[in-house]
Amino acid sequence: MSLQGKVAIVTGSGAGLGLAYAQELAAQGAAVVINDVDQTHADAAVATIESAGGRAVAVVAPVGSTETAEQLVQAALTSFGGLDILVTNAGILRDKSLLKMSDEDFDAVIDVHLKGTFTCVRAAFKHFKTEGVAGRIVCIGSPTGQRGNFGQTNYAAAKAGIVGMVRTWALEMKRAGVSVNAVIPVAATAMTKTVPYFQKAVEADEQGAPMPDFFRKGLGFGTAADAAGVVAFLSSDAVEGITGQVIGAGGDRLQVWSHPEPVVQEYHDGGWDYATLQTEGRDILGAHLQPVGESMPELPAELQPSP
Repeated sequence: MSLQGKVAIVTGSGAGLGLAYAQELAAQGAAVVINDVDQTHADAAVATIESAGGRAVAVVAPVGSTETAEQLVQAALTSFGGLDILVTNAGILRDKSLLKMSDEDFDAVIDVHLKGTFTCVRAAFKHFKTEGVAGRIVCIGSPTGQRGNFGQTNYAAAKAGIVGMVRTWALEMKRAGVSVNAVIPVAATAMTKTVPYFQKAVEADEQGAPMPDFFRKGLGFGTAADAAGVVAFLSSDAVEGITGQVIGAGGDRLQVWSHPEPVVQEYHDGGWDYATLQTEGRDILGAHLQPVGESMPELPAELQPSP
């Protein structure tokens, strides 16, 4: 199902995953508003889309403020006459363990990822509702927001918050016919390139060779382009009625993440007071501990990182 005639905004699309999303949307027929804080990256992104026969314009501005969100929507309306799709991808990292993380580190990540998603979605939905557009919104999450990761308090909070907002917005946008979903990509990015565990996968990608099946199939880890198809699909008319979902995409794997549900329920007459919990609480909780963080299988010998 073509995206011909559709208009999309992709935040943080000057490079990496965001650029892959924008290029795929353009390849499927959509006109794209590129967004980045770097003019050179933004212009290069527009050039790659135009050289492939697509249409794109750039808005160079940091995501987070209402002003930027409204500027992006206006750029879509002025340049292409409408808006149908929003992909909120913009983000930054300020990784530090808890005691080393400053207020500024925390606020910067929350402002771009979480507030930036909020302000951009609010601006786009206002247009959709006012103009009667059955729009499509795709918000980008992360495995860190689903499971946690050492040194990423700010990033985990932002990405978990995005998923929480998506579930809420699915309820609020239903009557307007707008679909809003989250994508959890697992791909070779600037961040994963620094992780020795993924060295052989990243090297293969950079050399234009296929990534080993251990990564693509076993871990669902692939290229940025592998996640882009899912983003484009969730931007299409084919997903009418599919909303509030969290979709994992990476390598050869597609996932549907569950919503949080209790794994056990126990009842006690009169409620669970302190004395009762001292007697029974540890046995109940200890028998149902939930894992935190990502657990990676051991790398095969041939995929061990080089010294």
